[in-house]
Amino acid sequence: MFGAGAVGGHVAAKLAASGHEVSVVARGAHLAAIRKNGIKLLHGPKTIHGKVQASDRAADFGRQDVVIVALKANMLGAFAMQCAPLLGNDTAVVFAQNGIPWWYDERLEKLDPGRRLARAIERRRVLGGVVYSANEVIEPGVIENRVPGNNMLVIGEIDKQDRPRTRELREALERADLASPPVEDIRQSIWSKLGQNFATSTLCTITGLTVGEVREGDLGRIASAAGEEARAIARGVGVDIDRAPKRPSGRQDSGAVAHKPSMLQDYERGRPMEVESQLVAPLVLARTAGVPAPTVEVLSALVAAQAAAKGLFTR
Repeated sequence: MFGAGAVGGHVAAKLAASGHEVSVVARGAHLAAIRKNGIKLLHGPKTIHGKVQASDRAADFGRQDVVIVALKANMLGAFAMQCAPLLGNDTAVVFAQNGIPWWYDERLEKLDPGRRLARAIERRRVLGGVVYSANEVIEPGVIENRVPGNNMLVIGEIDKQDRPRTRELREALERADLASPPVEDIRQSIWSKLGQNFATSTLCTITGLTVGEVREGDLGRIASAAGEEARAIARGVGVDIDRAPKRPSGRQDSGAVAHKPSMLQDYERGRPMEVESQLVAPLVLARTAGVPAPTVEVLSALVAAQAAAKGLFTR
C-alpha cells in the first residue's frame, strides 16, 4: 500500500487483519505510530488492528504481488520515483484515486507532468480503482471509518478485459470486508464518483458545510444540477454511469451526511488539493466533447480560486 492515510490505511488494515502480508509506505508521525502499533481502524463498534510492515522507503519491501497506490493525484510523482523496487515481472499496480486518473487520456498532460508515471510504470500493469469510503485519520496511526458495512473499492482493467489477477484481487478485498464488485468498464465508476465530487465536494469546500448540509434547499438544487452535468459529460465521452456498480446499501453515495469530503478536509488542513484531477481535467474532456457544464464550470472556478488563494493549487 503506497500511501497509508485515511483510505490507504483503511484498506491496508482490513487486508492485514484478514491474513495478508501487507507493507505500507507512509511518513512522519503517522509512520512512527504504525511502526509501533500497526494500523488501528475504528469501524463502527469494532476496532480492527492491522499488523503491517511500514517504511517511508518502498525499496525496503522488494517486489510485490500487487501494489495499491492510495496517494492523492497531485502526489503521484513520489510513487513514480520510488516504484521500481516494488515491480516484479507480474506485479499489478492499482491506482485508487478520485477524479480523472493519469492513465485516462495522454492529452491531459498536467495529470502526469513530464510523463514520469508513464515512463515508470508499464501500461500492462495498470488497474483503475475507485474508492467509495468515508474515512479520516483522527490521530497518527488511527483511522475512523464513517460508513461501516457500506465501503467499496471498485477495480478494473483499463482495457476492459477480465483477467484472473483482477478477479483474485476482488476476492481478497471481499474476504477483507471491502465490497469489490465486477465492473464492465472502470470508467463507469470513475465518472459516477466524479458526479458525487461535482455535486458535494465543490459545495462543501466553498461553504465549509458537511455533505448533508449542502443537499438541502438551494444548495441541494445546485448539487443536483452539477450531478446531472456529470452524467451528460460521461455520455459525451461514451460512458454510461448508470451501469456503474453500487455500494452494498444499493446507493452510490455513502449516506454519511455529517462527513466532510476529502477536498474540504485538505482545504481546512492546508494540504495540496486535487483540483486538477477532480475538476479541471473532467471539464477539459467536457469541452473537447462539446458538452456544456455551466454549473460545474462555476463551481470549479470558485474552488480553484479558493485553493489558489491559500497556496494549495497552482494552474
